Order: sequence, then C-alpha cells, then structure tokens
Amino acid sequence: MRSYSLANPLTRHRQDQLKGIFLGNRTNYGLLFNITLYLLLIAIGFVYLYPLLFMFVTSLKSPEDLLNPMVQWIPTQIYTGNYLKAYRVLNYPSTLLSSILISVVPSIIQAMVCSLVGYGLARYRFWGKNLIFLLILATFIIPPQTTVIPQMLTYRQFGLLGSIYALILPAMMGQGYRSAIFILIFYQTFLSLPKALEEAARLDGASDFRIFVRIALPSAIPAFVISIIFSIVWYWNETYLTVIFLEGGIQSLPMQLSKFVQAYENLYPPGTVNIFDRLNEAVKLSGTFLNILPLLLMYFVLQKWFVESVERTGIAGE
Repeated sequence: MRSYSLANPLTRHRQDQLKGIFLGNRTNYGLLFNITLYLLLIAIGFVYLYPLLFMFVTSLKSPEDLLNPMVQWIPTQIYTGNYLKAYRVLNYPSTLLSSILISVVPSIIQAMVCSLVGYGLARYRFWGKNLIFLLILATFIIPPQTTVIPQMLTYRQFGLLGSIYALILPAMMGQGYRSAIFILIFYQTFLSLPKALEEAARLDGASDFRIFVRIALPSAIPAFVISIIFSIVWYWNETYLTVIFLEGGIQSLPMQLSKFVQAYENLYPPGTVNIFDRLNEAVKLSGTFLNILPLLLMYFVLQKWFVESVERTGIAGE
C-alpha cells in the first residue's frame, strides 16, 4: 500500500508534465499548439512565396531546361538570356524612370496634402465637417470606373490628358489614388495627439501652421511611411486609369508588360528566332520579375520603418 501511495503521486506528476509539454500550461502554449501554428504559417507562407519562387526559378532556366521534364526547381545552369531579352523588350531604363516619375512624385505630394486635410479634420470644428467626411468616404466607396469618363472629359478640357500633370494635380487636390484611406490614417493619427502640446505651443505664441509643422508632422512620421509606401505601390500597379489619363504619352513598366508578348514578337520576328523562343514563358516571367523588382527592393530597404509604422498607427487607431 505504501508503494502504491508513493507511486500514485509520481505518476500524476509525470502525467501533468506530459500534459503540459503537449497541451500547454500557464507558461507555454504546448507542443501541439506550436506545431499547428508553425504548420499554418508555413502553409500561408508557401501560398504567398510559391508564385515568386516559381517565377524566379523559371526565369533562370535555359531552353534546354524548359524542354527537359526532369528539371523542375533546380536549373542545370543559371541562364541570364531571358532577362537580357526582357530587358530589351521592356526598354527597361527609360521605362523604369517613367514608372518612378508617375508613382513616386504623386505619392509624396498626396501624402503631404492628405496630412494637411487629416490635421484640419482632426483639430478643427467647423460647419459641414460631417458632409466632408461623407464625400471623402464616397470617393473611396464609389468605383473609379464610374467616374473615369467625367474625369477624362475634365482633364481634356484643361489640356491635361497625356501629361504627368493628370496625376500630379489630382494628388495636389487630395484626389489621388485612394486618397480617402490616407486622409483617414492621418486623421486618426492627429486625433490621438495630446492637445496639451498644442496649447503649450499657443501659449508660447506659435501659429497654427507652425504647430502643424513643428509638432504634428514629426508625430505623424509612421503615417507618412505607410501612406507613401502604399501609394507608390498603387500608383505603380495602376494601369487602367493611367492608360486613360496618360494616353500612352508615358509608358510605365506595368503598361509595357501588358503588351509584352506583342512587343517581344515585333522585336524577335519569326525569321530570327524559332517558334519556341517566340512563345517562351521564361522570358515573360523574366519581364514580370523585372517589373516587381523595384517594389521588392523598396520593401526590403524600408522594411524596418514599415513594420514599426504599422504597429504605431495600429496603436494610434485603437
């Protein structure tokens, strides 16, 4: 009986230890939970990374590797001829500069204007404020396809079609691509700013503009980072409105990529290459990778500030 009474607590202690290891306790989540969590994260990461990995690996395959069914993920050699052809077809240097021009410049202007509008809505009370909020939300809810014809006619009347000003002037007026989101981000950021700072600045004789520049803007750096990054990505990838407003006067990388096949066949006619090269998927994927490469580099460079900005704006939004 003694041996049984001594063994029973030891058995229960071991059972509790095993239960804590596999099912978790107050200090850890347990092995089963961690395995499930990591499997879920790996599955989600695979869904997002698989297209990029497939595109990059396929773009490095030589024609022999593409025809060889045994070569799947590891090419027998690193073949850069696909990128050279895509580089030439896309006219990459000039097209890249055009893409930077029509994405970075309006994005910076839009962020500055949206910060000013968001500060005014957050710090001042005036008649018609709720109506302005309603109109701002309407610009985000209403699809741009329904307003593109009036915009195009207005821009044509003022002679803006085919010019970069067709993108810059709306950004200066707070009507760039998805400006409503950035106005709300700045509105929420400035709304969380302590009013005691502004009151102390006013007691020192600071004007409203000086308070905005010296106090409000430095506290809104996370909102600026998020707004500029997202705005650049949206301006970069937008082809429908850009084609209509620019009328082919300025060619961006996504616009050039949309007609990549026709440009490739014109540059490499059937008399110079065989039918396989004319329909080479690796060259198309190389052009696609060259299209998203600047955005990937921008994200890797600004990743630290981007993650911190998302966390800060999320706290401010709460």
